[in-house]
Amino acid sequence: MKEMIQDDIDFSKLPEHVAITMDGNGRWAKKRGNIRLIGHQKGVSTVSDIVTAAAEIGIKYLTLYTFSTENWNRPQDEVSGLMNLLISASEKNLEKLLKNNVRLITIGDFSSLPQTVQNSLQNVIDKTAQNKGLTLILAISYSGQWDITQMVKSIAKKCQNGEMNFEEITPDTIKDHLSTKNIPDPELLIRTSGEYRISNFLLWQIAYSELYFTDILWPDFSKEEFINAIKDFQNRQRRFGKVDNQ
Repeated sequence: MKEMIQDDIDFSKLPEHVAITMDGNGRWAKKRGNIRLIGHQKGVSTVSDIVTAAAEIGIKYLTLYTFSTENWNRPQDEVSGLMNLLISASEKNLEKLLKNNVRLITIGDFSSLPQTVQNSLQNVIDKTAQNKGLTLILAISYSGQWDITQMVKSIAKKCQNGEMNFEEITPDTIKDHLSTKNIPDPELLIRTSGEYRISNFLLWQIAYSELYFTDILWPDFSKEEFINAIKDFQNRQRRFGKVDNQ
């Protein structure tokens, strides 16, 4: 694939970290007269394609908004179906992750997941731990507000125990207590399905991320569309509060 697109993309200006809100599975299924879970199943195939594309072009970190803390409020049959999909997708894609040198990690309230899901994910995490290529981050039972809340609690506890003085707290202190403490902030955030919302995703981390919105529903999001988002990013001017000539 890299050879096919090398004339279209600048490999010296790749974003180190791309985050994606994978939206539109339910609408994709509804348009075809199917239940929402069929859309989620198709969405899993898209995940495999995009992970492969990211690994092939040299992206170092890819975070996928897989299951939010708010998603627990969905109908129980859909939640159960999604949990089962996590198990089956983990088992099915392990060999592919190993082949593509992809390391899997998760962020979010891991302990809130059913034990069977925890076991399945942990197995993949352990078996891919030594891989040195793309780091695939699944945000599961995650929200930006959850992340910030647990960060505040952690810092407050250290202050209470005398391990930290509140006057010493800096943005770096906050970053070091988020679930993404060992991960660079995403330069590019992609959202599919035509919605223009952040939806409680990586609220602290995307302070200076470039945002890319597309009307394409996640099950139809292709490798080519992913590359289009990368090329769009490469045409942006990232100022970080400065002016063009600084």
